[in-house]
Amino acid sequence: MSTPTRVGYAQLSTADPSAWRATGSSWAGLGGLAERRAGELTEVGNTLRTGWSGSAAGSADARLSGLRHELVALAPAAIETDQVLAEFAARLVAARGRLTAAVAAAAETGVLIDRRGGVRADPTRMPPEHAVRQVSTALRSALDQAATADAEATARLARLTEAAGTGWTARPPSYRPPPNADPALVRRWWAGLTSAERRWLVVHEPELIGRLDGVPADARDQANRLLLAARRAELAQRWEQLLARLPRGPAELVGLRAVDAARSGLDALVDRLDSAQQPRAYLLGLDVGGEGRAVVALGNPDRATDVLTYVPGMTSGLHDATGELGRAAQVLARCAELAPGTQTSAVLWLDYDAPDFLHEAARDGQARAAGEALHRFQEGLRATHDDPPGRQTVLGHSYGSLVVGTAARDHGLAADALVFVGSPGVGVQHAADLGLPPDRVWASTAPDDVIRLTRPPDELARRAALGASPVGTIVGWLAGSGDERWFGRDPAEPGFGGRTFPSGRYGHTGYWHPDNPALDGMARVVLGR
Repeated sequence: MSTPTRVGYAQLSTADPSAWRATGSSWAGLGGLAERRAGELTEVGNTLRTGWSGSAAGSADARLSGLRHELVALAPAAIETDQVLAEFAARLVAARGRLTAAVAAAAETGVLIDRRGGVRADPTRMPPEHAVRQVSTALRSALDQAATADAEATARLARLTEAAGTGWTARPPSYRPPPNADPALVRRWWAGLTSAERRWLVVHEPELIGRLDGVPADARDQANRLLLAARRAELAQRWEQLLARLPRGPAELVGLRAVDAARSGLDALVDRLDSAQQPRAYLLGLDVGGEGRAVVALGNPDRATDVLTYVPGMTSGLHDATGELGRAAQVLARCAELAPGTQTSAVLWLDYDAPDFLHEAARDGQARAAGEALHRFQEGLRATHDDPPGRQTVLGHSYGSLVVGTAARDHGLAADALVFVGSPGVGVQHAADLGLPPDRVWASTAPDDVIRLTRPPDELARRAALGASPVGTIVGWLAGSGDERWFGRDPAEPGFGGRTFPSGRYGHTGYWHPDNPALDGMARVVLGR
């Protein structure tokens, strides 16, 4: 890494991180343009081959093919430039947060800061010497953070420029890890490749790289963004196939509505990926089959000091991925308020088949099916994180809390804390059964959350066996008492043995409301407070 250049107080106080973020977003837009031009060259080549033959035609076709490959390789380079500039902007935000905190502390304690960053006691207030030292140290920490970020971004952009001039890609050896490989092994394989070999894999094998836990977030993001056009085409093809089935019955109509919702959800997600909004979104996984799945990080989880993985619950799918991502963003925003100089990242992990109906949510099959994938994802975050290791928190809401609990119980989770909100039970009777010390397990249930009314499955079975009416059965499902839920003891009750934080009366989906103390609780756990 380059030696950090000195950053002055005036320079940092007037720096505009949003301008750097917007510049990066513009670079990412060039990647999309390169992809479109490459597609046009493919069409031209196909036309050429059908109507022209001979040595001149062969030479022209080879030249077109070369140009197309150059354009295809340009797309991940543009995305990587966006990543570098976005991360630089994020670190500037953190540095300015520390600077703001230092200035506020100076004003409160009677310390003066001049335009050059000089620190001295206000003679009219005579603060103690230690107050002056504390402000000076905080100020220097903010400036050093900005200088380090500047040097690192400069070095990364220089390496990118050098690679473009000396050979952007190079075919790697033939070995590839299987899709379900141990993330630590994947990380070692990836570390053994050259930068040119890694870029070749991103360009030519994005399907593999985009889903491999153990591959760093920046490479997975590049690969998955290169697949967006293909994913849109998949949905368009499904739409056309359903339209072609005449006459259309109820199944086709339901399918059309589902595909339409997935297309709208994907469009909204792409809009978020393309925006210059902070923090930058990293696309770590995308599947448009069924109701769709998505894994999206806000901020680079490999470089953050605190990383949240959020698992949503019932009815989640690609159609509302941006809404669920907004909940993760709410936690990040509160973390920034509580710790302005800290870099945090939040991941929406929607990589499982969430229940759509109440009778599905009353069973744990879909949670158990998701356990191994969540375990592997968390192991991947551990494997790819830059030194020093980050603090990892896994948060489950509603049925998502059962997914988290089941994964922790059956496979173990690489996490420093587990958080459950609005939980129907997490698959165990006690916090100690989750593989973490009980004081690292947190939960909250709102006083007016309907999840409090659920009964254990054996009680449901008894009521059904007694011949209750359909309405009576549903009422029975939602007529429980005590701390027993569908899937074990309520993790927010004292008998569970974990720790709790309060929630206001905001119902089952209101834990992220800005005025709900539960939002503070979640943010403080993420920060290790």
